[in-house]
Amino acid sequence: MRISPTAILVVAVLAVLLFGAKRLPDAARALGRTLRILRSEAKALRTDGAGAPPQPAAEPAPMTIKRAPGSGDARPVGAADHGAAPRG
Repeated sequence: MRISPTAILVVAVLAVLLFGAKRLPDAARALGRTLRILRSEAKALRTDGAGAPPQPAAEPAPMTIKRAPGSGDARPVGAADHGAAPRG
C-alpha cells in the first residue's frame, strides 16, 4: 500500500488546521515519544516472555489475627447486666 503525495498533503493541511501552527511541533514531539515508548514496551514483552518458563503462583502468607487492644475484659453480648451503667 503506497501513500500518494496528495494524501500526505491533505493530512498535513488537516493537522495544521486542527492543532494550529504553534502547537503542531509539540503534538509531533508527543506522538514521537508515545511511539517510542510503545515500541520499547512491545520489545520488552517479546523478550520477557520468550525464554522464561511460567512460574507457579506463590502461596499467600498466613494471616495472624491479633486481639484488639483493651479486649481482655470484654464481656459477651447479652450479659446479665446489659442495661447497667458502664464501669469505669
